[in-house]
Amino acid sequence: MTWVRPATVRDAVRRRWNNGSLLTAHAAGEPFPQIRVPLAGPRAAEVADRLGEVEEWLNALRIGSRDGACYELEWKEVGGRKFQRERLPSHAVVTSYRQAWTLLGVAGEVARFETLLAAAAQAPAALEWALAHPLRALEIGEDWPRLLAALAWLDANRGSGRYLREVTSPGVDTKFAERHRGVLAAMLGVPGPAAAFLDSLGLGRKPDLVRLRPAPGLGQLGHLGLSEVAVRLDELARLDLAPERALIVENEITYLSVPVPPGGVVLWGRGFEVDRMGRLPWLASADVAYWGDLDTHGFAILDRLRSWLPGVRSVLMDRETLLEHRSGWVREERPTHAALPRLTPDEARLYHDLVEDRLGPKVRLEQELIGWPWALERLGQWGIEASA
Repeated sequence: MTWVRPATVRDAVRRRWNNGSLLTAHAAGEPFPQIRVPLAGPRAAEVADRLGEVEEWLNALRIGSRDGACYELEWKEVGGRKFQRERLPSHAVVTSYRQAWTLLGVAGEVARFETLLAAAAQAPAALEWALAHPLRALEIGEDWPRLLAALAWLDANRGSGRYLREVTSPGVDTKFAERHRGVLAAMLGVPGPAAAFLDSLGLGRKPDLVRLRPAPGLGQLGHLGLSEVAVRLDELARLDLAPERALIVENEITYLSVPVPPGGVVLWGRGFEVDRMGRLPWLASADVAYWGDLDTHGFAILDRLRSWLPGVRSVLMDRETLLEHRSGWVREERPTHAALPRLTPDEARLYHDLVEDRLGPKVRLEQELIGWPWALERLGQWGIEASA
């Protein structure tokens, strides 16, 4: 039997609740958007033959209505010459917020939402956000007062360079702010990702550190007698280094193992974080090489680095190296198919062979699986000697 039941009426109203439109309209003082649900029921020819089922159906609709507390019934007459005329319900109509709250059993949630709005009366951004996202505001629940406090502190400290650890609002700490960063970002009108969130607000964030191994005597670092340093990116950019050669290496252990070129430097690239290398002004005049994994993402990182340093050459990312180390091939689980316009013709041909699986399915050669004698020989052709 496909006759409409009270659950169908409840579902129609529930959809308006779930998308937030009912709560938003209620909070804005808008008239209730009447909800009319057609009640598909028995045809006139069925009434006499299925009288018991018809009576049960009618009784269920009346009980569901709760004497008009949840919805009202509109009636129509069916039948005519051939069948006895019968009066049957045609629509269930919800005409007020009170009926909707009663039908859904959400009066408590509505009261809590009104309390949230009252608390945000002096915070227009929070009020606007809550009206646009009422159910998400309800999910925040007891955290709402602390969220408002965090919002006030963040807004008042724009451009201060302070760290989230310095939040002084009662009950608010770094973890709380991080947990609700997406909501706070929407209220503050800034991007949600962690770094962009802090940068847009002018707050301090964990500094970008660059690890590098300078050759002895290289500029201000080479005279310290240190084999490796980790320096804040902004401070490193200000140093007077002027290396002749710079090798940027993807893998950490390879970065630690490779010889440092005379008068040069080796830097740990850390994948797509090579943007940090590109922002170092003293690399612009150096002979820079990049050594990454032989896979599609390795070439994507190389292409990205060249957007900063167009003259970067690749080392050990060639077809001969790949084919020589076939025994070390593994699968690249999520290869990229992006257009990489900054690759050289030879690099581009190898990249497209990898993308199109011409050498095998999702071929990948990690740089740490390249034979060390092979690697040192190729690096030597660029100016790095094993004894350096």
